[in-house]
Amino acid sequence: MANLITIGRLGLLFVTIGLIYTRSFPLVAVMAAVVAIVFLSDALDGFVARRQGSTSEFGAILDIAGDRVVENALWIVFAHLGLIGVWAPLLVMTRGFFVDTMRGVGYTKGKTAFGEDTMARTPVTRFLTASRFMRAFYGAAKGIAFVFLTALFAARLPDADGTLFADLVDSLPMLVFGWFMVYASLALTVIRGVPVLVDAMYYLRDDDGRNQ
Repeated sequence: MANLITIGRLGLLFVTIGLIYTRSFPLVAVMAAVVAIVFLSDALDGFVARRQGSTSEFGAILDIAGDRVVENALWIVFAHLGLIGVWAPLLVMTRGFFVDTMRGVGYTKGKTAFGEDTMARTPVTRFLTASRFMRAFYGAAKGIAFVFLTALFAARLPDADGTLFADLVDSLPMLVFGWFMVYASLALTVIRGVPVLVDAMYYLRDDDGRNQ
């Protein structure tokens, strides 16, 4: 069931992206709420898996892959729409490639990204990458950032002129908060990735030691 939620989440994501590109103010405004649902469903699949006792390594890998698709696709879309520079998706994708490659090294050693056999070797890495608090905080930051960017795109469409929605989204408090969450989520992407790369060096050194 949890894996079906993850797959359904990806389907909903691509429908949402398609509707954003209609550039219809009412539709895009509604898609801001749908983006929130996409991110809330990420927490739902984990909850269902734990509740049903159906957690598995495949499910964990599928969840990570789903997260990568969601965040990379949305950063690319908003860069293409001109809301943020192309550096943002490039940063996120580069981080993802390096982290996932290093996690692949861990898998060859019987280690997983999370759980009892986590490849994290220090309390700092475990807190930043595996703790429920940090994972929830990071997910919330990304969710708020993407909802804001969707709403901002809707608010700047011609049909939105003079609407309460546009006035609210383009207000100074909302802009400050929204852009803060955008850049905070990008900063957290890097902050959470660096410890994984540092810890993974242990497994690479272990390989080098055996090969000498």
